[in-house]
Amino acid sequence: MEEVVYERSKLLHPMLTYYCAGCQHGIVSKILVELAEEMNITNNMAICFGIGCYVAGTMNVDLDMFPALHGRACAVATGFKRMRPNQLVLTYQGDGDCASIGLGDTLQAAARGENFTTIMVNNQNYGCTGGQLAPTTPLGMVTATTPYGRTAADQGYPIHMAELVSQMEGCRFAARGALTTPAQIRKSKEYIKHAIELQQQGHGYTFVELLSACPSTYKVPFDKVREYQEQNVFPIFKQGIFKDE
Repeated sequence: MEEVVYERSKLLHPMLTYYCAGCQHGIVSKILVELAEEMNITNNMAICFGIGCYVAGTMNVDLDMFPALHGRACAVATGFKRMRPNQLVLTYQGDGDCASIGLGDTLQAAARGENFTTIMVNNQNYGCTGGQLAPTTPLGMVTATTPYGRTAADQGYPIHMAELVSQMEGCRFAARGALTTPAQIRKSKEYIKHAIELQQQGHGYTFVELLSACPSTYKVPFDKVREYQEQNVFPIFKQGIFKDE
């Protein structure tokens, strides 16, 4: 008799993904529904999503979700959490949404110590609108708006959000994980779980950055994504915990 060791989450709808081949946003959706079930928080968790590729993923999961304007997820989540302090609240944002137009909202929420969790998926570009330069684009990376590669002289340096947010006194946890290998995915899941647990305990703002691939902008086949990231992404954005109080 075969032993069942894994089953598809009932919170994942049986439908085709809208993501490009090799995109890792779907892994984030999988992590969220697994944690919702494992932590028994499905009926007490709400996710505020911004604007980005991940919006397509909202149709794939059976979780309570509500939208915000571009960059305003942390502001909207602040109001929601203050009105419903006993409900777990997460923001699900991309690097352009969270670290560019929403940078002020993100840092102010962290500075105030708002008791919710931000998940920022960092794919190093504006994938949803054509692969333009983002605040997290590494030096040398070619994008739609940096056809010769990002340079410090012309576009400045990439922002390291996990490190930046960790400097805010109201931030209680800040970490960066990745989504390429099984070991990285397990570690990223641990970070998100810990962030939610701290929120449950009322400790304040928690932040998890997840390095995600965008093969469409990388201009590499999806089976070459790991090699590309190991050469061009992981050395720039160090993985690990930057604050845990």
